[in-house]
Amino acid sequence: MEMFSYEFMRRALIAASMMAVIAPSLGVFLVLRRQSLLADTLSHVSLAGIALGFFINVNPTITTLIVVIASAFVLEYIKNLYKSYSEVSTAILMSGGLAVALVLMNLTKGKNSMNIQQYLFGSIVTINWQQVKILAVLLVIIVSLFLVLRKPMYVLTFDEDTAHVDGLPIHVLSMLFNVITGVAITVMIPIAGALLVSAIMILPATISMKIGKTFSTVILSSIVVGFIGMTSGLVTSYQLDTPPGATITLIFIVMFILINLLTNVRKKNRQVSK
Repeated sequence: MEMFSYEFMRRALIAASMMAVIAPSLGVFLVLRRQSLLADTLSHVSLAGIALGFFINVNPTITTLIVVIASAFVLEYIKNLYKSYSEVSTAILMSGGLAVALVLMNLTKGKNSMNIQQYLFGSIVTINWQQVKILAVLLVIIVSLFLVLRKPMYVLTFDEDTAHVDGLPIHVLSMLFNVITGVAITVMIPIAGALLVSAIMILPATISMKIGKTFSTVILSSIVVGFIGMTSGLVTSYQLDTPPGATITLIFIVMFILINLLTNVRKKNRQVSK
């Protein structure tokens, strides 16, 4: 318990607990909608926003929000252009975002270049109370939207044609989801890092899909898995003096492997018993 006597560790634990709700909740929809690469795409695009902020001497969070929200609209527009090839939009934005980021990073010399490098990996133990408050606001927004739009998003996720027949604004809902995902990624990047934030969103969702039998239990189990992975990864990184984001990701990967192994063993046992 010594680690929690430090204020920075208490802030990190609070942030990890909130991210354990935010990231997996969005991740479940991403996986079910077959948009797992969306998180990775927006994280690459966010690097362009960060690099742009340092290049023009503006707060990187502001420029990243603008770039990510604009990219969410562009993503939906390209997706509608190539309806039969939805992965085209993610490929274009991912490569374009990374290209812009690399060019701007090359043009930004010295200290700012080092600051950009820090955003690649992030650090949950260096966050301040202002970032914790922003996470709390984001948590309230996402939970509120989930409670209000749960049924429409459920229909849209599993059967877009039915959602269209029912008169649901599918393009508006899809755009709103992309924007919220982009904003969440922007907020979490300084904490988790651009290279690892997508893993924190997707891995708990994929693990929970092996545990839960219904949509509600998958959502709840993803939050539980997210909390276990985030907190245990945080404690492990403190004890071993390893990067928090990377340690949390490795914990999720170990959980993913163990859950799949247990699932396969149960299937074999059932087949043998039959």
